[in-house]
Amino acid sequence: MKLFAVANQKGGVGKTTTAVNLSACLAEKGKRVLLIDLDPQANATSAIGFENGMGNSIYPVLIGYSKLEDQIVSTRHKGLSLVPGDLDLAGAEVEVARLEDHLTRLRSITRAMLSKAPFDFAFLDCPPSLGILMTNALAAADQLIIPLQCEYFALEGLSKIVQVIDQIRGVNPTLTIAGIVMTMFDGRTNLSQQVVDEVRSHFKQLVFHTIIPRSIRLGEAPSFGKPIIEYDPNGMGATAYRALAAEFLSREAGLAGAAVERGTY
Repeated sequence: MKLFAVANQKGGVGKTTTAVNLSACLAEKGKRVLLIDLDPQANATSAIGFENGMGNSIYPVLIGYSKLEDQIVSTRHKGLSLVPGDLDLAGAEVEVARLEDHLTRLRSITRAMLSKAPFDFAFLDCPPSLGILMTNALAAADQLIIPLQCEYFALEGLSKIVQVIDQIRGVNPTLTIAGIVMTMFDGRTNLSQQVVDEVRSHFKQLVFHTIIPRSIRLGEAPSFGKPIIEYDPNGMGATAYRALAAEFLSREAGLAGAAVERGTY
Protein backbone atom coordinates (compact mmCIF):
# COMPACT_ATOMS: atom_id res chain seq x y z
CA MET A 1 0.00 0.00 0.00
CA LYS A 2 1.25 3.46 -0.87
CA LEU A 3 0.31 6.38 1.36
CA PHE A 4 -0.39 9.86 -0.04
CA ALA A 5 -1.02 13.05 1.91
CA VAL A 6 -3.39 15.47 0.19
CA ALA A 7 -2.36 18.76 1.74
CA ASN A 8 -2.23 22.51 1.43
CA GLN A 9 -2.06 24.76 4.47
CA LYS A 10 -4.37 27.22 2.69
CA GLY A 11 -8.08 26.51 3.00
CA GLY A 12 -10.59 26.59 0.17
CA VAL A 13 -8.29 25.22 -2.52
CA GLY A 14 -10.18 22.03 -3.36
CA LYS A 15 -8.12 19.81 -1.08
CA THR A 16 -10.94 17.71 0.36
CA THR A 17 -12.76 17.76 -2.98
CA THR A 18 -9.65 16.26 -4.56
CA ALA A 19 -9.07 13.68 -1.81
CA VAL A 20 -12.68 12.47 -1.97
CA ASN A 21 -13.14 12.45 -5.72
CA LEU A 22 -9.73 11.04 -6.62
CA SER A 23 -10.34 8.23 -4.11
CA ALA A 24 -13.82 7.55 -5.51
CA CYS A 25 -12.60 7.56 -9.11
CA LEU A 26 -9.75 5.17 -8.33
CA ALA A 27 -12.23 2.84 -6.61
CA GLU A 28 -14.46 3.07 -9.68
CA LYS A 29 -11.45 1.87 -11.72
CA GLY A 30 -11.19 -1.24 -9.53
CA LYS A 31 -8.53 -0.08 -7.08
CA ARG A 32 -8.81 -0.74 -3.35
CA VAL A 33 -8.62 2.66 -1.67
CA LEU A 34 -8.53 3.85 1.93
CA LEU A 35 -9.42 7.48 2.67
CA ILE A 36 -8.35 8.76 6.09
CA ASP A 37 -10.02 11.98 7.23
CA LEU A 38 -7.54 13.86 9.43
CA ASP A 39 -9.59 17.07 9.60
CA PRO A 40 -11.64 17.75 12.76
CA GLN A 41 -14.23 19.38 10.50
CA ALA A 42 -14.73 15.94 8.90
CA ASN A 43 -15.66 17.35 5.50
CA ALA A 44 -14.30 14.33 3.64
CA THR A 45 -16.38 12.09 5.88
CA SER A 46 -19.63 13.91 5.16
CA ALA A 47 -18.77 14.20 1.45
CA ILE A 48 -18.64 10.39 1.26
CA GLY A 49 -22.03 10.18 2.97
CA PHE A 50 -21.08 9.45 6.60
CA GLU A 51 -22.29 11.45 9.57
CA ASN A 52 -19.74 13.13 11.82
CA GLY A 53 -19.04 11.94 15.36
CA MET A 54 -19.37 8.22 14.72
CA GLY A 55 -16.43 7.43 17.01
CA ASN A 56 -14.36 5.76 14.31
CA SER A 57 -11.83 8.53 13.75
CA ILE A 58 -8.07 8.07 13.97
CA TYR A 59 -8.02 10.06 17.23
CA PRO A 60 -8.04 7.04 19.61
CA VAL A 61 -5.33 5.45 17.47
CA LEU A 62 -3.10 8.51 17.80
CA ILE A 63 -3.36 8.49 21.58
CA GLY A 64 -2.88 4.73 21.85
CA TYR A 65 -6.39 3.52 22.66
CA SER A 66 -7.13 1.66 19.43
CA LYS A 67 -5.62 0.14 16.30
CA LEU A 68 -5.97 1.76 12.90
CA GLU A 69 -7.53 -1.32 11.32
CA ASP A 70 -10.31 -1.21 13.94
CA GLN A 71 -11.34 2.28 12.81
CA ILE A 72 -11.81 1.44 9.13
CA VAL A 73 -15.40 1.40 7.88
CA SER A 74 -16.79 0.36 4.51
CA THR A 75 -18.62 2.83 2.30
CA ARG A 76 -21.39 2.24 -0.18
CA HIS A 77 -18.81 2.66 -2.94
CA LYS A 78 -17.22 -0.63 -3.91
CA GLY A 79 -13.48 -0.62 -3.22
CA LEU A 80 -13.54 2.55 -1.11
CA SER A 81 -13.04 2.38 2.67
CA LEU A 82 -12.89 5.22 5.17
CA VAL A 83 -11.44 6.22 8.50
CA PRO A 84 -13.89 9.01 9.40
CA GLY A 85 -13.02 12.33 10.95
CA ASP A 86 -14.70 13.90 13.96
CA LEU A 87 -14.30 16.80 16.37
CA ASP A 88 -12.19 14.66 18.73
CA LEU A 89 -9.31 15.21 16.31
CA ALA A 90 -9.12 18.82 17.49
CA GLY A 91 -7.90 17.44 20.82
CA ALA A 92 -5.12 15.56 19.07
CA GLU A 93 -3.39 18.85 18.32
CA VAL A 94 -2.82 19.22 22.06
CA GLU A 95 -2.53 15.62 23.26
CA VAL A 96 -0.21 14.34 20.52
CA ALA A 97 2.03 17.39 20.95
CA ARG A 98 2.76 16.22 24.50
CA LEU A 99 4.06 12.84 23.36
CA GLU A 100 7.75 12.17 22.86
CA ASP A 101 7.17 10.86 19.32
CA HIS A 102 4.73 13.65 18.44
CA LEU A 103 6.09 14.14 14.90
CA THR A 104 6.24 10.46 13.95
CA ARG A 105 3.17 9.14 15.77
CA LEU A 106 1.11 8.68 12.61
CA ARG A 107 4.10 7.31 10.71
CA SER A 108 4.53 4.50 13.25
CA ILE A 109 0.82 3.71 13.14
CA THR A 110 0.56 3.53 9.37
CA ARG A 111 3.83 1.68 8.85
CA ALA A 112 2.57 -1.04 11.18
CA MET A 113 -0.25 -1.91 8.78
CA LEU A 114 1.35 -1.14 5.39
CA SER A 115 2.49 -4.67 4.66
CA LYS A 116 -0.81 -6.34 5.56
CA ALA A 117 -3.36 -3.72 4.50
CA PRO A 118 -5.71 -4.90 1.72
CA PHE A 119 -5.48 -1.59 -0.16
CA ASP A 120 -3.65 -0.34 -3.22
CA PHE A 121 -3.60 3.31 -2.13
CA ALA A 122 -4.36 5.29 1.00
CA PHE A 123 -5.02 9.03 1.09
CA LEU A 124 -4.73 11.32 4.11
CA ASP A 125 -7.04 14.32 3.83
CA CYS A 126 -5.19 16.91 5.91
CA PRO A 127 -6.59 19.91 7.77
CA PRO A 128 -5.81 23.36 6.29
CA SER A 129 -3.14 24.28 8.82
CA LEU A 130 0.49 23.61 9.68
CA GLY A 131 -0.34 21.96 13.01
CA ILE A 132 0.43 18.56 14.48
CA LEU A 133 -2.01 16.63 12.28
CA MET A 134 -0.63 17.96 9.02
CA THR A 135 3.01 17.57 10.03
CA ASN A 136 2.25 14.01 11.15
CA ALA A 137 0.68 13.32 7.76
CA LEU A 138 3.78 14.60 5.95
CA ALA A 139 6.02 12.55 8.22
CA ALA A 140 3.97 9.43 7.46
CA ALA A 141 3.31 9.80 3.73
CA ASP A 142 5.26 8.27 0.89
CA GLN A 143 4.26 11.15 -1.36
CA LEU A 144 2.35 14.41 -1.28
CA ILE A 145 -0.42 15.61 -3.60
CA ILE A 146 -0.90 19.38 -3.51
CA PRO A 147 -4.21 20.84 -4.75
CA LEU A 148 -3.59 24.42 -5.85
CA GLN A 149 -6.28 26.89 -6.84
CA CYS A 150 -5.87 28.92 -10.02
CA GLU A 151 -5.75 32.23 -8.17
CA TYR A 152 -3.30 35.04 -7.54
CA PHE A 153 -1.74 33.87 -4.27
CA ALA A 154 -1.29 30.26 -5.39
CA LEU A 155 2.49 30.37 -5.75
CA GLU A 156 2.95 32.07 -2.40
CA GLY A 157 1.06 29.26 -0.64
CA LEU A 158 2.91 26.64 -2.66
CA SER A 159 6.30 28.00 -1.66
CA LYS A 160 5.32 27.69 2.01
CA ILE A 161 4.33 24.05 1.75
CA VAL A 162 7.54 23.27 -0.14
CA GLN A 163 9.45 24.80 2.80
CA VAL A 164 7.52 22.57 5.21
CA ILE A 165 8.40 19.51 3.10
CA ASP A 166 12.09 20.41 3.32
CA GLN A 167 11.79 20.71 7.10
CA ILE A 168 9.90 17.44 7.56
CA ARG A 169 12.53 15.48 5.60
CA GLY A 170 14.46 15.31 8.86
CA VAL A 171 12.02 12.59 9.97
CA ASN A 172 10.80 11.47 6.53
CA PRO A 173 13.76 11.78 4.16
CA THR A 174 12.05 9.92 1.30
CA LEU A 175 9.00 12.23 1.09
CA THR A 176 8.46 13.53 -2.44
CA ILE A 177 5.77 15.46 -4.29
CA ALA A 178 3.62 13.11 -6.36
CA GLY A 179 2.00 15.99 -8.17
CA ILE A 180 0.34 19.39 -8.06
CA VAL A 181 -3.34 19.47 -9.04
CA MET A 182 -4.55 22.79 -10.43
CA THR A 183 -8.11 23.36 -9.20
CA MET A 184 -10.93 25.88 -9.60
CA PHE A 185 -9.88 26.75 -13.14
CA ASP A 186 -12.11 29.39 -14.70
CA GLY A 187 -11.74 29.38 -18.47
CA ARG A 188 -13.48 32.74 -18.74
CA THR A 189 -10.54 34.58 -17.15
CA ASN A 190 -6.97 35.14 -18.26
CA LEU A 191 -5.79 34.88 -14.65
CA SER A 192 -6.51 31.16 -14.32
CA GLN A 193 -4.40 30.32 -17.38
CA GLN A 194 -1.64 32.67 -16.26
CA VAL A 195 -1.46 30.94 -12.87
CA VAL A 196 -1.34 27.50 -14.51
CA ASP A 197 1.43 28.64 -16.86
CA GLU A 198 3.46 30.13 -14.00
CA VAL A 199 3.16 27.04 -11.80
CA ARG A 200 4.15 24.81 -14.72
CA SER A 201 7.13 27.01 -15.51
CA HIS A 202 8.40 26.55 -11.93
CA PHE A 203 7.44 22.92 -11.24
CA LYS A 204 7.26 21.48 -14.77
CA GLN A 205 6.42 17.74 -14.80
CA LEU A 206 5.24 17.79 -11.19
CA VAL A 207 2.05 19.53 -12.33
CA PHE A 208 -0.69 17.13 -13.44
CA HIS A 209 -1.87 17.71 -17.00
CA THR A 210 -5.46 17.34 -15.82
CA ILE A 211 -6.96 20.62 -14.60
CA ILE A 212 -10.02 20.65 -12.35
CA PRO A 213 -12.57 23.27 -13.46
CA ARG A 214 -14.55 25.60 -11.23
CA SER A 215 -17.93 23.90 -11.10
CA ILE A 216 -21.19 24.52 -9.26
CA ARG A 217 -21.86 20.77 -9.28
CA LEU A 218 -18.53 20.05 -7.55
CA GLY A 219 -19.54 22.53 -4.87
CA GLU A 220 -22.99 20.99 -4.45
CA ALA A 221 -22.00 17.32 -4.30
CA PRO A 222 -20.66 17.25 -0.70
CA SER A 223 -23.93 18.64 0.67
CA PHE A 224 -25.63 15.53 -0.74
CA GLY A 225 -22.95 13.20 0.68
CA LYS A 226 -21.91 12.08 -2.78
CA PRO A 227 -18.67 12.10 -4.80
CA ILE A 228 -19.06 13.93 -8.09
CA ILE A 229 -19.14 10.70 -10.11
CA GLU A 230 -22.30 9.76 -8.23
CA TYR A 231 -23.90 13.20 -8.00
CA ASP A 232 -23.25 14.36 -11.58
CA PRO A 233 -21.63 11.40 -13.36
CA ASN A 234 -21.59 12.96 -16.82
CA GLY A 235 -20.65 16.51 -15.85
CA MET A 236 -17.34 18.28 -16.38
CA GLY A 237 -16.31 17.79 -12.74
CA ALA A 238 -16.72 14.02 -12.95
CA THR A 239 -14.95 13.98 -16.31
CA ALA A 240 -12.02 15.93 -14.86
CA TYR A 241 -11.58 13.73 -11.79
CA ARG A 242 -11.84 10.55 -13.85
CA ALA A 243 -9.09 11.96 -16.06
CA LEU A 244 -7.02 12.82 -12.97
CA ALA A 245 -7.41 9.26 -11.66
CA ALA A 246 -6.28 7.86 -15.02
CA GLU A 247 -3.27 10.19 -15.06
CA PHE A 248 -2.46 9.30 -11.45
CA LEU A 249 -2.47 5.58 -12.29
CA SER A 250 -0.35 6.19 -15.39
CA ARG A 251 2.24 8.01 -13.29
CA GLU A 252 2.22 5.25 -10.68
CA ALA A 253 2.68 2.60 -13.38
CA GLY A 254 5.61 4.59 -14.76
CA LEU A 255 7.24 4.82 -11.34
CA ALA A 256 6.78 1.09 -10.76
CA GLY A 257 8.33 0.32 -14.14
CA ALA A 258 11.30 2.55 -13.42
CA ALA A 259 11.79 0.86 -10.04
CA VAL A 260 11.78 -2.58 -11.70
CA GLU A 261 14.45 -1.44 -14.15
CA ARG A 262 16.60 -0.20 -11.24
CA GLY A 263 16.01 -3.43 -9.34
CA THR A 264 14.56 -1.53 -6.39
CA TYR A 265 10.91 -2.54 -6.60
